[in-house]
Amino acid sequence: LRENIMLLQVFSISLTALFLVQLAIGVLGFIYSDKAEDTVSKFIKKAIVHYRDDIDLQNLIDYIQREFHCCGWTNYKDWSKNMYFNCTPHNRSPERCGVPYSCCTPVPGESVINTMCGFGKQSLNQLEASKFLHPVGCADKAAIWIESHLLLVGSAVLGMA
Repeated sequence: LRENIMLLQVFSISLTALFLVQLAIGVLGFIYSDKAEDTVSKFIKKAIVHYRDDIDLQNLIDYIQREFHCCGWTNYKDWSKNMYFNCTPHNRSPERCGVPYSCCTPVPGESVINTMCGFGKQSLNQLEASKFLHPVGCADKAAIWIESHLLLVGSAVLGMA
């Protein structure tokens, strides 16, 4: 390989191109961070609407809410946009005015998850609901997580480049 100058030049050009593409993606991600935030917000809001339609999406939302200790995108009332959880009088779902179990704060000492803990919680005011649910929306929690892990993410991207 040392004697084949052409292959060395192709290798070095391809590495340079790969580095420049990664650098451009990083710069564009920084410049258009507001647009990326809007895209994520639209995705999560759409995911809330279609929560019961797709089991994988349901598991993803439950995982996010459990890990970040949050409920909904802005708060627990976002779940009223879902046809199963909305509080309208014509909704005959048993989950009416409820939220998913992943919104509930875990009870210390209980090993079994109460999957009905969120039933009827949307009818409570913010103070009463915060006794049973995670009061903060996932938008705030995600922003805090990204800011606190920005150095790690930046280092990983720079390391790959």
